[in-house]
Amino acid sequence: MQTELPAALLATDRGRRADEILRSCVHCGFCNATCPTYQLLGDELDGPRGRIYLIKDLLETGTATPLARTHLDRCLTCRACETTCPSGVQYGELLEIGRETLEAELPRPPGQRWLRRALLTVVPRPRLFARLAPLGRAFRWLLPARLRNALPPAPKRVRPSSAVAGGAASGRVLLLDGCVQRAATPDVNAALADLLGARGIEVVRASGEGCCGGLALHLGEAGRAHDAMAGNVDALAPHLDQVDAVISTASGCGVTVKDYGRLMATDPGRAATADRLAGMTMDVAEYLASLGGWQRASEHQRVAWHAPCTLQHGQRLRGVVEKLLTEAGYQLTAVADPHLCCGSAGTYSVLQPALSEQLRDRKVAALEAGGPTVIATANVGCQLHLAQGADIPVVHWLTLLR
Repeated sequence: MQTELPAALLATDRGRRADEILRSCVHCGFCNATCPTYQLLGDELDGPRGRIYLIKDLLETGTATPLARTHLDRCLTCRACETTCPSGVQYGELLEIGRETLEAELPRPPGQRWLRRALLTVVPRPRLFARLAPLGRAFRWLLPARLRNALPPAPKRVRPSSAVAGGAASGRVLLLDGCVQRAATPDVNAALADLLGARGIEVVRASGEGCCGGLALHLGEAGRAHDAMAGNVDALAPHLDQVDAVISTASGCGVTVKDYGRLMATDPGRAATADRLAGMTMDVAEYLASLGGWQRASEHQRVAWHAPCTLQHGQRLRGVVEKLLTEAGYQLTAVADPHLCCGSAGTYSVLQPALSEQLRDRKVAALEAGGPTVIATANVGCQLHLAQGADIPVVHWLTLLR
């Protein structure tokens, strides 16, 4: 793709990177074939190729338009296009640049600004989120539909555990608690602590850990995203010398932390530590696969596996969970179009509820078609979103193992 970005923009790291990504695109359109929003809407501007052209025009002309914002807002950031692209276009990174530019140059209407600020204020703060969620459930009839539907059910009560069977630990990992998962599905990390404790592996936590920054990043709020990431690097850094790995049980958080090396490269005081943290971070499936020997811990036999986009497209981890579940004794049912997003996508279900619900209903139909008795996934957002439309339980796959 030929580009004509302004010299002033090309003089910046951000501009040079945008130019490099744009020039790698060869217009083939393979990406549209796997883009969920293009499949729904059939509009070129609601596919990756069309959005790339919108970002190109935005950066070349310096003119931020409502049209560009509409179509970039509709993007799920699922990155299925990156998996498909034969040229290796880093679309997700280019989208970050486009959204950041739009947020800086084109003020949003008051209603949109209020909703986004509310999400950025509440969601990344686990304690605040945990206090407000019960209040929302009690008065859900007063809430707008998009917020009412996003309320998580009351979490299961869990007993915090990091006890190691047999006394001395044979290993130690730093477990990321995240933000939404900590408040909505704390049983997932509790289950992992029990699993690892039984294997003699100690689980430690960092008291100052917070949101990974992914929420702000995807909303074009680069400053807020950097602040969240910087806080995490500072909180986690003191533990890195004492652990074998940093484990994430939420694939949406893991994909962001694994990218800290790039995202924090311009922070001179934290770049090296951020890169080290990113290199030590593993999805829990990677870690458990290295141990092996897990068994079935549920009465369910037939499982429909939903691979979150952040796991299969972001982290490029395919087949790992499937192998673990199969070896544990589960039968995985066939699922059509497993590459397509469920429509959760962080705050997407709140900001684009109509599209999100259509994608969810399609995904649930595909998951339930094979007659499973349970749906398993690897990200808290997907779990809560799918549960709203499914007729069978939706769980984190970890809870199926012992």
